[in-house]
Amino acid sequence: MGVLVGKTAPDFTAVAVQGDKMIEDFKLSDKKGKYIILFFYPLDFTFVCPTELHAFSDRIAEFEKRDVEVIAVSVDSKYSHLAWLNTPRAKGGIQGVSYPIVSDMNKTITGDYDLLVEGAGIAYRGLFLIDPDFVVRHQVVNDLPLGRSVDETLRMIDALQFVEKHGEVCPADWNLGDKTMKETQGGLEEFFG
Repeated sequence: MGVLVGKTAPDFTAVAVQGDKMIEDFKLSDKKGKYIILFFYPLDFTFVCPTELHAFSDRIAEFEKRDVEVIAVSVDSKYSHLAWLNTPRAKGGIQGVSYPIVSDMNKTITGDYDLLVEGAGIAYRGLFLIDPDFVVRHQVVNDLPLGRSVDETLRMIDALQFVEKHGEVCPADWNLGDKTMKETQGGLEEFFG
């Protein structure tokens, strides 16, 4: 697995489905200037994947409040995405998900983010936090059966935005409102509220 943290996010132009619309030329760099959560999932119409897509969708207002764009990617076709979006939640679908879902049929995006599962042709569960300058600031990759935590994703966004605004560092398990560590020339010397 390659580490993309600190590097420019690999750009792409692909077809995305958002609601009932197909966006033929969805370009990631068009979102430059905003924070982006870009997450990959293995396949449409599976078991763990809809729980993740719904979890992000159910909390979309929290991402919007933080000025964060949420974008999903899988190797499925735009038609599969559209069919899944038109399938009710009770039947395993993701009806109601409002953020863009990118089709990576040729697997170049998945390859550029170094998430391709060898021999399976699908993506690991990768998640990337991209800052407004289009730099990857956080990444996490889960194996196929392990779903992600939206709470942890929001915590990382809060930490990054706090650090960028205040020039401080955040200790382990930090949450918005907790004490941070003030960085000084002598090192990390004090906590403050």
